[in-house]
Amino acid sequence: MISDNINTMREKVARSCVRAGRSPSDVTLIAVAKTFPAEAVREAFDAGAADVGENYVQEVLAKRRELAGLAVRWHFIGHLQTNKVKQIAPWVHMIHAVDSVPLATEIDRRASGAGRVIECLIEVNTTGEETKFGVPPGQVAALVKSLAPCDHISVGGLMTIGPFLPEAEGSRPMFRRLRELKDEIAASTQANVRMQHLSMGMTGDFEVAIEEGATHIRIGTAIFGPRTRADHQRRTP
Repeated sequence: MISDNINTMREKVARSCVRAGRSPSDVTLIAVAKTFPAEAVREAFDAGAADVGENYVQEVLAKRRELAGLAVRWHFIGHLQTNKVKQIAPWVHMIHAVDSVPLATEIDRRASGAGRVIECLIEVNTTGEETKFGVPPGQVAALVKSLAPCDHISVGGLMTIGPFLPEAEGSRPMFRRLRELKDEIAASTQANVRMQHLSMGMTGDFEVAIEEGATHIRIGTAIFGPRTRADHQRRTP
């Protein structure tokens, strides 16, 4: 089932890219495996989904141990506590939800100790909902500027979570705003700023996200099926 779902998703992504005049190779499909077992991740990986997203540090640590030997690119997409950074810094592929200077500073420190540069995205709260993490759009540029001393962080772009609405079209203004922010900050000459990526779009609104420039879409339910454990902090991808 997971393999079939991934193939279906890739077809939908390709069609969305055609409508937007983009290449499917410009969009990374992240299989969000939150609450699903390591066996499900293995099945997804075998079907070609090498990019896997996780929300919880303990969960990704357990799965990584079980799947030792698989070349999974682990994306941490949840709210990351500073005291947990040391556990993922040596190997995480990308951190999608940086929303404060203290968190970024800790990532930089741990990345330095691991002898690597970690690509990070700034999480932006484009909906203004109090239940969501992220920096208000008006504060993003200042946060990015304050990260200039962080030599072991690459600010690769921005991330957001769209509104939970019946119609995907309702996410378009938020996704468009994120793209505009990226373009504004991309003009910076700051050494550690690349600003190439937009992580936005989930199962319910990824097509709109692709039309608005998403480079990474975070898909859980459409790949792994419905979850049995509620996540009250964040909307389920």
